[in-house]
Amino acid sequence: MDLIPVLYDPQAMLPTDMIFYEQIIGDIEFFGVSAQAYYLLQQGGKLAKAPSFFQERLKLSYMEALYLNIFISKQTEQLLNLLESRGIDVIPLKGTIFAEKYFGHLGARPTSDIDILIHKSDLEKSIECVKVLGYTCEHAFIPDHFHCSFSKTLPGSHIPLTVELHWDLLKSNTSNLQINEFWDQAKPIKPFRHIMELSDYHTFYMICLHGWRHNLGSLKYFIDIIQLIHTLGDMIDYTALLKDAASHKTSKRLIRTLSIVYKQFPHLAHIKPFPFQKSTLWWEYRAIKKDYGKSLKTYMDFIDYQFLSYDSVKHSLIELSSWFSKLKKPPFPRA
Repeated sequence: MDLIPVLYDPQAMLPTDMIFYEQIIGDIEFFGVSAQAYYLLQQGGKLAKAPSFFQERLKLSYMEALYLNIFISKQTEQLLNLLESRGIDVIPLKGTIFAEKYFGHLGARPTSDIDILIHKSDLEKSIECVKVLGYTCEHAFIPDHFHCSFSKTLPGSHIPLTVELHWDLLKSNTSNLQINEFWDQAKPIKPFRHIMELSDYHTFYMICLHGWRHNLGSLKYFIDIIQLIHTLGDMIDYTALLKDAASHKTSKRLIRTLSIVYKQFPHLAHIKPFPFQKSTLWWEYRAIKKDYGKSLKTYMDFIDYQFLSYDSVKHSLIELSSWFSKLKKPPFPRA
């Protein structure tokens, strides 16, 4: 957390204390944000002022992320070309396209899988395309969920490559999110006709919802949101966003997420003020670190996130019922 303001504030200088770097490199690597830290420090002209061991550790992870992203970018392109040829509308989510557009470089944000948004009516045709390209290992389907996943093994790697086909961004029984609004403002990526990209507005909306879904359980979710705030600035319309969120029954999720981000990084108020902040009494950074034990605040934060992040009592009760039903069932078998 101490490093992130340095990544974005041109006036903030890197510490000279060697202990700082020895302590912080563990967090950076644990949360998988070495590539972001390397690229942003380099762009800000600060990397050369860090100790050599720190530079080398970040660069190694950055190069690994870059090579993997190059491979995933080619695999994404192959899938998108097939979907385009079959006239299937699709919107890539996050991934290498997001890294290049909003971070400025293919290697600046690691990617491990391929996420795409499709129309639910195109699900079977999309699954057929995915299987044609060798993604034949189908993951167990989760009832009431909004995506399905397929994987394929890669030569020389014990980690498969996964494609997630999304037809929504949230469970439909705990929100009123209108995914057609995201499609309506999406524009084709040239030279394609059927491959679209989300508007900046809906990209920010999606990234905030993504951070909420994971309860901001990693620094990477903070960096995604912070990067968009710095990149988009006044183009983000919080009044319109919260108006839409109220209609979609997602306003508590957005306010909770952005309140935590703004509290942890107050400098964002100078970039783009967020006028709807609420108390973030229970969330704490220590709770998402590997070796931190459970505390009362941790349990209170879990309850606040898991059951009280909903705009209606009905949605909260549905989530509560779903959570208890999962406790009673054995875990899904691994595909």
